[in-house]
Amino acid sequence: MTKPLIAVVNDDTLFLELMHDLLTQEGYRAAIWKEGDTAFEMIKEHEPQLVILDIRMEHPDTGWMILELIRLNPATARIPVIICSADTQRIREKEAYLREEWCDVLEKPFILEDLLRKVRTFIGPAE
Repeated sequence: MTKPLIAVVNDDTLFLELMHDLLTQEGYRAAIWKEGDTAFEMIKEHEPQLVILDIRMEHPDTGWMILELIRLNPATARIPVIICSADTQRIREKEAYLREEWCDVLEKPFILEDLLRKVRTFIGPAE
């Protein structure tokens, strides 16, 4: 059986390395993408079971655009998304929208176990 694939989209290299190490240690496969402009195409191509997405990347709206593309495309519309961001004001302003779009939110900084709990809630344990 193939391990679940989790896509992590963030422009912070250290965060991506941490997520890759954490998720693979937990038994998941992790695909990390730093470039927001290509992230949606990669998500569409690789069809991960979950996306961990930063909403504020190289441009303030990059993550929001990626989320919108994910939800508009029938092939990716049902992929759960965990918004992982330090932009707490914007997240709180759009809380209702994020709930409607089947997103969970984790504000940075966060406890790693909280992230893993959310991952397991959406896609179950790795093995």
